[in-house]
Amino acid sequence: MTTKWQVYAVKYAERNTRTRKDSFIFDDHPAAQHGMDYFVWLLTDGTRNILVDTGYDEAEGQRRARPILRDPAQALAALDVNPLLIDTVIVTHLHYDHAGGLDRYPNAKFHLQEVEMGFATGPCMCDPTLQMPYTADHVCEMVRHVFAGRVVFYKGDGEVAPGVTVHRIGGHSRGLQAVRVETENGPLCLASDAAHYYENFQQRKPFPIVVDMEDMVQGFDKIQALAGGSASRVIPGHDPLVTDRFDEFGESGYLWRLDRLKA
Repeated sequence: MTTKWQVYAVKYAERNTRTRKDSFIFDDHPAAQHGMDYFVWLLTDGTRNILVDTGYDEAEGQRRARPILRDPAQALAALDVNPLLIDTVIVTHLHYDHAGGLDRYPNAKFHLQEVEMGFATGPCMCDPTLQMPYTADHVCEMVRHVFAGRVVFYKGDGEVAPGVTVHRIGGHSRGLQAVRVETENGPLCLASDAAHYYENFQQRKPFPIVVDMEDMVQGFDKIQALAGGSASRVIPGHDPLVTDRFDEFGESGYLWRLDRLKA
């Protein structure tokens, strides 16, 4: 029998100084305010915990003038999860806001697309536009984990655990991957930045930070297919609407249960 997972979103930061032109290449109201939330995600089957992305820390937030609300690793305590005991971390891509806290998980192996590692350490990083979403210290830390035998690489699709698979999407970054999770209510797709917002994939409006536009727009179809064809089971990477569409877990104010729609 396939393992059924519970899925939680952990919000660690927000940024409300953005406009719609920061989120959509084509938009009728580009100057309108458009907020962004920052999440990491936890999968649990009651015994094993898998973290998806690590967020960024306070120092990185200060450097980019994007302060965090809480340390993502410390926020896991509200789910009774000790970061020291996490042995599996899926890194959807190496942008600063998804791979900026690798040191918080000293006993974990990191699951990453091979092409993302090559992109983040190759000649494209000589270009300031392509380099902008990456932080050299984060990438160098992942390189050290490679040398320590702590990185599991994938070429496209792969199984991380029973009921948890990764799928290369590309587009936003060369090796961006989404995560498909089996739950009691059907497959769930953690899209990460294959769709920052529901609007990106539902209205086919590309996000402005893009390496390959063809991969990005094809990815809009792929993430919905990974969710069994249901848009309601696609979880965008940064949409504040996630906190409206799903039930808050407990009284922390920063956790949401994603494997079942709001009652």
